[in-house]
Amino acid sequence: MKLCYFNDYRLGVIKGDSVVDITEVGKDIPQRDTRDIIVGLIERWDGYRGKVEKAAADGKGVALKGVRLRAPVPQPGSIVCMAVNYMENGTLPQKPHISAFHKGPTSIIGDGDTMVLPDTPATIFEGEAEIALVIGKRATDVKLADAMKHVFGYTCFIDGSARGLVPSTNIFFPMKSRDTFAPIGPCIVTADEIPDPHNLQIKLSNNGHLMQDFNTNDMAHNIPRCIEWMSAIQTLESGDILATGTNHRGLHSFMDGDKIELTIEKIGTLHSAVKDDLKRTWARTTRLQHREAGGEGPHTLQTGGKYAKS
Repeated sequence: MKLCYFNDYRLGVIKGDSVVDITEVGKDIPQRDTRDIIVGLIERWDGYRGKVEKAAADGKGVALKGVRLRAPVPQPGSIVCMAVNYMENGTLPQKPHISAFHKGPTSIIGDGDTMVLPDTPATIFEGEAEIALVIGKRATDVKLADAMKHVFGYTCFIDGSARGLVPSTNIFFPMKSRDTFAPIGPCIVTADEIPDPHNLQIKLSNNGHLMQDFNTNDMAHNIPRCIEWMSAIQTLESGDILATGTNHRGLHSFMDGDKIELTIEKIGTLHSAVKDDLKRTWARTTRLQHREAGGEGPHTLQTGGKYAKS
């Protein structure tokens, strides 16, 4: 099943090229507004699944192309992102230590929304293509064998980054938690539709040019291990987002006017625009291309605009 929000945060089920409004199914779930329904629905899924399926089957859909899709979890309690969690197409000599960081929930935006680059002296802005899982039920000290029972579903996720900010002792907060730096969507695909999340192709295109292309089978620490490790540190609640990391070889500059498409097999395509009022520029070079050309540092230097070094 593909669950989504659309227009003024109506809850829907995507069926082919249409979406069926099922907001009324969750009207008795405690909520401040309709953006809260999805978390309550996930938390109560066993009791509501039949109602959702009936509403989706009986309801009259509207054309998907005629609606505005929103973030499928607009207000997660927590966003946890795995750090350096891919073997870079098997090129790393050993498995990296497991690690993670938080992104602020206000960084969430949805399909078709715009990532806004802030006026800050970042050395480069990048976006990392990732598959993210949505937690289905509270996870505390979860054992490896039970970890997948806590996965409700999957969605596309772009981890926006403002690299090179100081102080270097606190890199993740100013780099990762900016407003609009976490596009997700276009929907949540329930876990039963993706029996093997460790064999999915992930592709990110920028202005029609393929920049990232890798498979989830290259994860250094698989999803059960990520859940086991993270739930031993903090409790994960229904509706929380756990992003599983990226292959860094295709990372490249995000600049004003960019049109980003992230496609994950069996999930769909997430569209995002990029806006930079300062019109800063970088070479459109991937990290792998930069390294193979003998460039200094992990990525290309800024070539123009505010903060560019002469």
